[in-house]
Amino acid sequence: MAEVKVLGSWISPFSAAVEIALKLKVVEYEFIQQDLFIQQVVQIQPCPQESLLLHNGNPIAESLVILEYIDDTFPGTPILPKGPYEKALARFWAKFINDKLFSGTRKAFFTKGEEQVQEQGKEEIGEVLKILDSELKKKKFLGGETIGLADLAANFIALWMGVFEELVGVDLGVTEENFPHLCRWKKDYLNCDVIKETFPPRDKLFAYNNKRLNPSTTDQ
Repeated sequence: MAEVKVLGSWISPFSAAVEIALKLKVVEYEFIQQDLFIQQVVQIQPCPQESLLLHNGNPIAESLVILEYIDDTFPGTPILPKGPYEKALARFWAKFINDKLFSGTRKAFFTKGEEQVQEQGKEEIGEVLKILDSELKKKKFLGGETIGLADLAANFIALWMGVFEELVGVDLGVTEENFPHLCRWKKDYLNCDVIKETFPPRDKLFAYNNKRLNPSTTDQ
């Protein structure tokens, strides 16, 4: 049997994406919590973006690259569609989320005292969410009828974004009235068994990040 290890962090939606992909493929793996990795990266951003897959001792880095590697290497539930055009679209949406969403979140959530930058970030996130909401009008998931590459790239939206909204006090207006299709996607996604068994509990994620972002309040 192939030896598979995931080196990452339980607080990272990117590590979660890799674990979900392996579970969809029914691949046995060992998860290794990278404490040193967290200590280094968390000083830059509270949600580490990198994870590492070791397959028979061979390292593969960067979450989207890892997801495609898993899809190419192991049989089972597909993560990307078979058709070249549909596959290109899946890659486009995953890259769109990675590039556009996290540029906005860094500004909106992690630039305390810079109101103009925060507002710019909120606007950027809002535009991304509008586009995704429109894309989900006729789809259950971004991957179609099943979870795909773009859905895994959107892990942050499903759980982490709401946690940081509450922690930082930034309201993105993600309501069923404003984003009906995105909110429906979020409910469907979070209700999937593989997501529920992989995502960290929301209260645990909130407490961990609150301790780091607001140490003065948690130490009292």
